Amino acid sequence: MSTTEIPHNKPTLGIEEEQAALRVIRSGWVAQGHEVEAFENEFCEFIGLPRGYAVAVANGTSAIFMALWALQAQGKRVAFPVYTCSSLRHAVAMIGAIEQLVDISPGTPNIDLQALSQTGADIAIVPHMFGLPLCLSNLKDIEIIEDCAQALGASINGAAVGLQGKIGIFSFYATKLITSGGQGGMVISKDKALIDTVRDYREFDCRQDQNKRFNFKMTDLQAAIGRVQLRKLPIFLSRRVEIFKRYIQSGLKLLDITSELNIQLCPVRYRAVLQINSYSSRNMIELLNFRKIKAIVPLEDWELLGKNNLFPNALTLAKESISLPIYPLLTDEEIEYIISQINFLL
Repeated sequence: MSTTEIPHNKPTLGIEEEQAALRVIRSGWVAQGHEVEAFENEFCEFIGLPRGYAVAVANGTSAIFMALWALQAQGKRVAFPVYTCSSLRHAVAMIGAIEQLVDISPGTPNIDLQALSQTGADIAIVPHMFGLPLCLSNLKDIEIIEDCAQALGASINGAAVGLQGKIGIFSFYATKLITSGGQGGMVISKDKALIDTVRDYREFDCRQDQNKRFNFKMTDLQAAIGRVQLRKLPIFLSRRVEIFKRYIQSGLKLLDITSELNIQLCPVRYRAVLQINSYSSRNMIELLNFRKIKAIVPLEDWELLGKNNLFPNALTLAKESISLPIYPLLTDEEIEYIISQINFLL
């Protein structure tokens, strides 16, 4: 192995993305325009929606905010898991809603649906953590925002994630499954009226109605890169599956979906999360780092959104898991080196 460090994550960007960006620069139009509209419609086709049922926005956080805005969440109770990105908390606070935190199910990174159903919340933001899809068909009397930031391409009973609830949101941050140049997001819905509400909010400037809005637009430069990445996504996902399978075949104990009766869950391999008991997660990370392998704790205990003693399942997962490199540019040689070093340490 080379002495070069193996990073935990690495965006897969190449000549096609470079050419797309250059095309936009040379066009003289880099703000929101035809590229954004094309990206939205191509995204609809990928998800399985009619054209016009997606709105591209600046990032995943703004996508959550826009979803909450469309559902008129101000003053309502919004439930979400304690084990998730802080973006959910920020968006809920910005909209002026009341947060209700929920633990995850034992042995999974996803929200405890039984606990969620007992909160009495008006709205739930439900992330498909690490690319592991969660079936929401049994949730009743609650409006659902599906957070698919880590799960683009995952499906449930053949339908893409993001279509189970009122609204689905996606992120194209640099470390996500695809990126639109470092930042970016998308809002989707089967309800055209909700999408029209989101689009109306996004078009903030030169309006006569005097309603207050914020600039959450995506640029054509971002969208052009996103379009290339979306076309490459099936190849990206296939390579991630290969890496995940190799880790499993080597005996590594990785978090995965649990089968559900009569429900076909198809994950994407956004994260390869190793469950460990013999070391603390921090010790294992330091040992791997010494061997030029960058691993992370996917969510530190201090990052949990509530008091640790109130959410034992989230605390356990935070303390007993690390995330290994899994991205399309990871080479076979690097994969074998990572496996050999972990097996040596364990």
